[in-house]
Amino acid sequence: MAVYTRVPEDELRAFLAGYDIGRVLRTAGITEGVENTNYLVEAESGRYVLTLYEKRVDPADLPFFLGLMEHLAGRGIPCPLPVHDRAGRVIRELAGRPAALVTFLEGSSPRRIAPGHCLELGRGLARLHLAGADFPLRRGNALSVAAWRSLLEPHLARADELEAGLSGELARELDELEREWPHDLPGGVIHADLFPDNALFTDGRLSGIIDFYFACNDLFAYDLAICLNAWCFEHEREFNITKARALLRGYRKVRPLSRAEVEALPVLARGAAIRFLATRLQDWFGRVEGALVRPKDPMEYVRKLRFHRGLSRPGSYGLDAA
Repeated sequence: MAVYTRVPEDELRAFLAGYDIGRVLRTAGITEGVENTNYLVEAESGRYVLTLYEKRVDPADLPFFLGLMEHLAGRGIPCPLPVHDRAGRVIRELAGRPAALVTFLEGSSPRRIAPGHCLELGRGLARLHLAGADFPLRRGNALSVAAWRSLLEPHLARADELEAGLSGELARELDELEREWPHDLPGGVIHADLFPDNALFTDGRLSGIIDFYFACNDLFAYDLAICLNAWCFEHEREFNITKARALLRGYRKVRPLSRAEVEALPVLARGAAIRFLATRLQDWFGRVEGALVRPKDPMEYVRKLRFHRGLSRPGSYGLDAA
C-alpha cells in the first residue's frame, strides 16, 4: 500500500475544508503507486486525489509538475487537473509534507494489455508530446544518462546477490551507454514514467494519463522507449512484437519519427531499462521500514536490458511494418 504518511481523519478533513469541494463524504488510502502517499477523497462535488509528496519528489519541482498538468488539461490531454484552494493555492502542506489536491479521472488500468491498448497509448503519448511544446517551464531529467552512474554505483557491489556476475555486467553496460547515448534528437516535455498503472482506459479508449511526478524535458523517443519496456513484454520476459508494432503505429499516426530517432531506439530502450533497474536496485537494497509497499523485482529490467542489447536493428521492434 502506497501510504507512507498516515494522516488522522480529523486532520484530513480540516485540510480539505480549505477547498470549495463541498462536504467530504469519505477518504481512503490508495494502494497503487510507490512514490507518494495518496488518498481518495469523495466529496459532494465529486472525487479527488490528495497527494502528499514523499522521498524522491523535490518540492522545488512541484510548480513544474502541477503547472504541466494544468497546461496539458487545457489542451485536451486527459490528465488530472490541480484544484486551487480558497486562497488560490495549488501547493499546500499537510503532516509536514507538501500536498496537492487534483481531480479524479474515471477509468482503470488494463489488467491484461492488448495491442489495442498499445495503439491508444502510442497516440496519447504523441499528443502529450505535441501539447507540451509551448509549456513555459523547463525541468531537466534528473534520472537520465548523467545520473545513472551515481544511482547504480552504490548498489553495484550487492547486485551479485541477485545473480552472480551482474555487477560487472551492469558496469560495462553503463560505460557503453554513456559513450553511445544520443543528445541531438527531437525533444521537449515527456512523461518519463508512463507505465500501465499510469494510464486509464474506458471501453478500450485511453481516458486518463496520471502521475506526472517524473515529467521533465528530454528526448521524445526516450519516452517511447520507456513505453516499449513497460507495455510490450509478456510476463516480464518475452517481447511481444505485435504490441510494439501497435504502440509505434499509434505514435507515428500523430507525430512522425525521424530516421535518427528510429535508429537510436535500441540504445534508448537499453537506457530506459537501466534507468528503472537503477531505482529498483535502490528500493530493493534500501527498503523503507514500516512502509506497506513491496519493492519491485530488479531482475525484470535486467532481462529487458539483455533483450535490447541483443538486437541488431530497429526493425526488431516492428518498425519495418509500422
